[in-house]
Amino acid sequence: MTRKEELEKLTEDKHYYGDFGKQFLSNSDISTLLTNPLSFGQSMKPIPAFLVGGYFHTAILEPHKLKNFKIIDATSRNTKAYKEITNGELCLLQHEVDKTEMLVDTMMTNEVCRDLIRGKNVEYEVPGIAEIHGKLWKGKADIINHDEKLIIDLKTTADISKFKYSATKYNYNSQAYVYQELFGYEMIFMAIDKTTKQIGIYDCSPKFLSYGEEKVQQAVEAYDLFFNNPEFKPENYFINKTL
Repeated sequence: MTRKEELEKLTEDKHYYGDFGKQFLSNSDISTLLTNPLSFGQSMKPIPAFLVGGYFHTAILEPHKLKNFKIIDATSRNTKAYKEITNGELCLLQHEVDKTEMLVDTMMTNEVCRDLIRGKNVEYEVPGIAEIHGKLWKGKADIINHDEKLIIDLKTTADISKFKYSATKYNYNSQAYVYQELFGYEMIFMAIDKTTKQIGIYDCSPKFLSYGEEKVQQAVEAYDLFFNNPEFKPENYFINKTL
């Protein structure tokens, strides 16, 4: 399969997140490889925050796919009505959708955000593949604005005043490093506070990207140790630190 064919296949979520996509490392693997390599490759249980974030992205980038979200008109996921309707499936609540739509409206009303997102020469949900530190990595850019030569990643945040710290905690630094390697443009994060609806646009300093690269290197080392070293026995693994 040619690289072009691989990229074409990764445009579909079922392949990007399925078995085909698992042959590549991604930024979402970094947390696992750095904190608990033994759980690498295991499916993550979906949580409401990810579902809400997915709706936010879809509403801006691929609104024609909103019909794929199952929305329940219930006050919480603990109600009898919710449990009976969903039968164990994680679904969005109507009030979550209403709040998310307000975030979308706020962001798209901002002229700077709207111009960057809806520019004349933009692409959405663009997959990329590249060899980074000896391993093949994948990524999917929310927005590539070719006129501005920018990769734009959309984020919602619980407290925008602490976004700088969230960016380190949630590995946005390694994401920025990987994506700049994949797509060849500078990366910015466009974030909105879920409560105040305040918007922030953040570029990436060399120091931020350097920390990201360090995480990528450490993740590759962990991957090689656990999965490419026949002499290493995972059952003998333990954490060794001085308190």
